[in-house]
Parts: sequence; C-alpha cells; structure tokens
Amino acid sequence: MLEAFDNFRYIWDTLDIILVALGIYYLLRIIEKTRAVHMLVGLAFIFVIFVISSYGELYTLNWILNIFLGSIIIVAVILFQNDIRRALAMVGRNPFFLSAVGRKSEESVIEEIVKATSFMANKKIGALIAIEKDLSLVPFIEIGMRIDAWVSRELIISVFNPSSPMHDGGMIIGRNKVLSTGSFFPLATDLDLERELGTRHRAALGLSNETDAIVVVVSEETGTISLAYQGNLLRGFDATTLESRLMELLKLKRGQSHDYNLLTRLFDIKKQREEKPLT
Repeated sequence: MLEAFDNFRYIWDTLDIILVALGIYYLLRIIEKTRAVHMLVGLAFIFVIFVISSYGELYTLNWILNIFLGSIIIVAVILFQNDIRRALAMVGRNPFFLSAVGRKSEESVIEEIVKATSFMANKKIGALIAIEKDLSLVPFIEIGMRIDAWVSRELIISVFNPSSPMHDGGMIIGRNKVLSTGSFFPLATDLDLERELGTRHRAALGLSNETDAIVVVVSEETGTISLAYQGNLLRGFDATTLESRLMELLKLKRGQSHDYNLLTRLFDIKKQREEKPLT
C-alpha cells in the first residue's frame, strides 16, 4: 500500500504545491486594499531588523525582537482579528471563491445608478451613494447594514425613499453589488465650504478625502446631482454627464466588463500580457 503511494509521490507533491499556492493567492486577495497590507509590511520590516541585529551582534535589540517574533502567531491573531473573521465568513459563503452565477457588468451597474439618481433628483429625494474603487471601504461597510445584493434602480430608490428605515446614511457599492446601506461617512470640516452644503455633501467630501471612492449626492432641497472625488465636489450633473463622468473615473469603456472569479482573473492577466506591446 505504501509502495503504491510512493509511486505517485510526484502527484501528491504537485497537489501540495498547488494547494499552498492557491492558499497564498486567496490570502492576498482577502487582505488586498485593506490596512492588513500595511501591517504585513510593518511585520516584514521588523523581521528584516531582526536579521540585521543577528548579523550585526546587536544583542539587546535582537533579544527583544526574538521574544516578539516568538509570539508572532498570537500577535498576528490580535492584529488581523477583523480580517481573519472576514476571511472565514467569505470562505463560508463561497468555499471555492468561484462565481456560480454571472455578475452584472460594471457598465450596467453605472446605468442603474444613473437612472436611480435621475429619478430621485426629479422627485427631490436625498441620496448618498459611494462607489468603491481601489481602497477598501470595509470599515464603513461594517458600521452600516450589510446587504450584498445586485445593483438595481428599484433597490436604490427604495432604500432612499424617505419612508424607508434605511434612508439615513450612505449606500456603498463595490464589486458590482450593493454592499451596505445606512453607512456613516466622516464629515468634511473645511471652513471654506459653502454654508448651504448639507450633511450629505459634507459626508461625501469627507469620504472622498480619506479614500479614493466616488460619491454621488442628490440634494433633498434642490434635487441637484453632485459628485465628490479626491476631495473635490462637482455639482449640476444630469443623467448624460453623470454617466460619462462615472465611466471616465472608473476607466470603463462601452461594452467593457469585469468579473472577480479566479478563472476570469487568470484569463485577464494572460490577455494583458499578450496585448502588451514589445519595447
């Protein structure tokens, strides 16, 4: 029995390498765009200092770092407890990180946002919608009400309906889904801001100052559509100009869409390499 197992040792070794590689890949996917990345860089820096202190005979520093790194598992659990909890929940929802059903294209998501925004502007329904880009909005998602639903104008309008219990706060859209509603964003406190700007506009500016999110605001008083990005507030959009601006900021082209499963990512990487011009 053991001899038969040893005959296929190379198969098991290959499977072992593949599983470890996939584990590292999914771990990096989970922590990307979060503060955990900066913590990992900090731990790597401490390890480098530890190695230097070993070769440089810095005994006291080496002793302190040796004690610290000796408890690295406990330290990692403390530092990354939120990320570990989120990772376990993600694995529970989708063990293989593969999409079982198709996702909406980013272009169709933008169309739904624009249609809902235009409707709410005509009816003077206040709204605050944050679109996640590269930096994760997980800290703001966690303090809101998680939804994880497909983006549709009906859903957006129903959430911001004044009679809805979820109309206060902001909606966060990311990965082509509505991730949360009722999220509260940091308020901009710049004294130079116009006095007529309400809480929604200040929240949009505050979030755009701290993250790279694109925030759409509908004024409840005037029905004006505004857009906050990188600490700047642009006002007076209509459906056409809003859609064009969102497509531009998200770097999308007509007919372009992205998915987030493993196979699509691998094909996208291969396609980018094939299309890369020779220098």
